Amino acid sequence: MTTKPVAYVTPASIAIPRGLKAVRIAAAQKGKPYRWGGAGPSSFDCSGLVYYVYRTQLHVSLARTANAQRLQTIRIAKASLRPGDLVFFMSGGRAYHVGIYAGSGKIWHSPRPGQRVQLSKLWTSQWVAGRIR
Repeated sequence: MTTKPVAYVTPASIAIPRGLKAVRIAAAQKGKPYRWGGAGPSSFDCSGLVYYVYRTQLHVSLARTANAQRLQTIRIAKASLRPGDLVFFMSGGRAYHVGIYAGSGKIWHSPRPGQRVQLSKLWTSQWVAGRIR
């Protein structure tokens, strides 16, 4: 009788979903200042934070601006939102702001000049959700 080797699950052997990795990377940028056109690592605008997390750190092909990022994602229902998905704030059919969904109705984002990367509650219902392919 031959015995098969036993596979052990260790913390290092469990794959962390990409969305959770994105949230962790975004959270690590907390407190870094907003700078228009900033794409890290020391300062960010909104889409620069998303670009930095996904393109620079997770090596996912992604556009640089909020609206271009929106056009690259798969539109999902708000009820299907999960950590790492993108939340786009819309005006006139275009995305003017983007954040990374963290769960519990909150996003990581770089809001505006004079502000810093922060975790915020979603403050409006005027947004759409997208999932990176």
